Amino acid sequence: MANEAMRDNWAVGGEAWVRNERIFDHVFTDITATLIAAADLRGAARLLDVGCGTGTLLTRAVDAGVAAVGVDISEPMVTAARARVPEAEVVLADAQEADLAALGPADRIVSRFGVMFFDDPAAAFTNIRRAAAPGARLAFVCWRADETEMFELGLAPLREHLPDGALPAPQVGAPGPVGFGERARIEEVLRRAGWADATIEAADVPCDYGIDGTDGVDARLAVALAGSVGRAARAALEPELGQAGWDAIVEQMRADLVARRTGGTLQLTAHIWLVTAQNPA
Repeated sequence: MANEAMRDNWAVGGEAWVRNERIFDHVFTDITATLIAAADLRGAARLLDVGCGTGTLLTRAVDAGVAAVGVDISEPMVTAARARVPEAEVVLADAQEADLAALGPADRIVSRFGVMFFDDPAAAFTNIRRAAAPGARLAFVCWRADETEMFELGLAPLREHLPDGALPAPQVGAPGPVGFGERARIEEVLRRAGWADATIEAADVPCDYGIDGTDGVDARLAVALAGSVGRAARAALEPELGQAGWDAIVEQMRADLVARRTGGTLQLTAHIWLVTAQNPA
């Protein structure tokens, strides 16, 4: 079955994302705004969100008076999105192989970090285009290959206690966060899938972890520990070092994050691609 590894990964990862939904929405505030502006919802009738997660973009569509459909491979996130945006239709499915056309033609197709995980991206974007109305606009954001801090901030103490290679970093071009890290790969995938008039713009967007007036350290720590690296590190280190040893590593992570604050708040700059294209059919 296509994307089986990602389905298994997001069964667990989705639970962590749901727990930290407010943090991610806050951190990605400017990225979300940039994407929605690129999608241009004026006059839109129906929006399809690929990899909809917990429903952030679906909420924006519904608020703009646009009929919204979301699809995601993660059952925990689909459940959360249905509860968050009851006006939207949210489908548990793999967008690479599901019959998306049966959901009705969409004149806007969007994704916020949801399209880099396909094991056959060209097949996936061909399938997505089948759900697109003639002239439909595609807009998505994905991580650039030079993005490291978003994935690594705070994790150094974990890596120091594990053998080299025990927690591999995301690989550019492979299914995962930087699967679309290179411009040429995006161009090739969209061309092979039949999308036209593609624009691929590098954008550097501020991300602020200071949710609810905090300095953001606890927010980033929660995200780091709940992510795939944090979960794997805890599973490996806590049995070996005991609770006190593990707690000491977490406190070192916290100290590193405190030292990284700028103006009293933990901030970073995200390096993304902003991609748009048209369905010429």
